[in-house]
Amino acid sequence: MKLHEYQAKALLAKYGVPVPRGRVASTAEEAAAVASELEKPVVVKAQAHTGGRGKGGGVKLAASPAEARAAAAAIIGMQLVTHQTGPQGLPVHSVLVEEQIEIARELYLSVIIDNSAGMPVVIASAAGGMDIEEVAATTPDQIFQQRVDPTVGFQGYQARALAFATGLEGDLLRPATALMSALVRAFEENDASLAEINPLVVTTDGRVLAADAKFSIDDNADYRQRASFDARDRSQEDAREVEAQDHGIENYVKLDGNIGCLVNGAGLAMATMDAIMFEGGSPANFLDIGTQNNPDAVVAALRIIGADPDVSAVLVNIFGGLARTDIIAEGVVIAKREGYIPQPTVVRLAGTNVEAGMKVLDDSGIELLRADGFAEAARMAVKAAG
Repeated sequence: MKLHEYQAKALLAKYGVPVPRGRVASTAEEAAAVASELEKPVVVKAQAHTGGRGKGGGVKLAASPAEARAAAAAIIGMQLVTHQTGPQGLPVHSVLVEEQIEIARELYLSVIIDNSAGMPVVIASAAGGMDIEEVAATTPDQIFQQRVDPTVGFQGYQARALAFATGLEGDLLRPATALMSALVRAFEENDASLAEINPLVVTTDGRVLAADAKFSIDDNADYRQRASFDARDRSQEDAREVEAQDHGIENYVKLDGNIGCLVNGAGLAMATMDAIMFEGGSPANFLDIGTQNNPDAVVAALRIIGADPDVSAVLVNIFGGLARTDIIAEGVVIAKREGYIPQPTVVRLAGTNVEAGMKVLDDSGIELLRADGFAEAARMAVKAAG
């Protein structure tokens, strides 16, 4: 679950990370009022879950409250299109109005989970203001890392090593290391999957500030991070993914292909997508329905898949363990009968109660493409998608 920039900065400030003065505004008049309070030139920034906001017209400078009002009026209500959003863009309902700061240097700082090591890693670079992927590709020698062993935590010597590596020495050393330690604490205590400051800036008067901030919280921590999840902006998320979550389906992700997939088990779902790709097709989604012994959940999942205009065919690939294939089959029949999946539908069932599941399909009288094996199911789905 992603936070908006203003939410991320408010959270980081609680831990002692210095941020520019500013406040969120949902109307042009509120933006002008914030600019008046700050009594200096401001930057007006669209609040949307995407990078590249400036190039998309979502960041504007304002020298006065009147200019801040005009900038906010132009940004609030826009559909912000960037290289990360795709052509559909994201809606903007608010702006962050912040003081303009005089920047001497821009750096990069983040904390993410290093899955290969099974622990967080702090990443720092002197090349701030750029996508870290671009830095890694063009100047990998400018990226420095320190893993955070959960048994001992983030140590002072690690912060100092990153500070020295990125040129944060002398009078900047103490505030820089304090900021790094604060960022790691915020990451750990809020069950984050990403805490990123890009750029981390050194101002002309010698301060170290988080000029921008991204913060993502692990979805599995919603019960522990209730306040943050209550502030979630659902308008920034794919509508089908939100609908899936509302029906208790936590593992639906929209993809770019045209074959809708309903599978039980994350491993089988990944293998299903691989099989589709191997046969020359492209999956339209990842959907692990898990152990759903409830036909209503199956119907809800298929309704979401079938409503996707990109989907040309549907593949139901079930290997029942704890999940009963007869109940999955019942959900498929209901969804097909109700017209939720008008696309050609391939069904492959195996495992628990498979004979009963096949009988449900046989007795339904509904046209379905039946596959006996995994590879055959993928091949049939690709063919059905045209």
